[in-house]
Amino acid sequence: MLGSAADALTLFFQAVTAGMLLTSSRGHLMHDVGSKVMYAAAMLYVLAAVLAWRPGGGSPRPILYATGFLGLASVQVVLGIAHMPSLHVPVGVLMFGLSLLTLGQMLSAHPQVPSSARS
Repeated sequence: MLGSAADALTLFFQAVTAGMLLTSSRGHLMHDVGSKVMYAAAMLYVLAAVLAWRPGGGSPRPILYATGFLGLASVQVVLGIAHMPSLHVPVGVLMFGLSLLTLGQMLSAHPQVPSSARS
């Protein structure tokens, strides 16, 4: 769940810094730094998914999500370097939407502790 939350947060930051590109001279630097953090978060998400699955005996499904996200992040890097905003922006929006969807699914699948059990 932490990997999915980190992905959603880094993608939101990227959306903010993309807007800053239009209005600030620092926008480019912030977006560049954010892209590196987002890519690192995507790689860590894959690692965390594998570690949760293999030794912990969890479901391999998060590995598919994490790998797909890393693939989309790789496409984003290529599109950004190629200065292709007509494709870069929609893929970014898709990634943010998918990260929120995945996070929502993980939160709804997480067992809830009854309020009577909390002290």
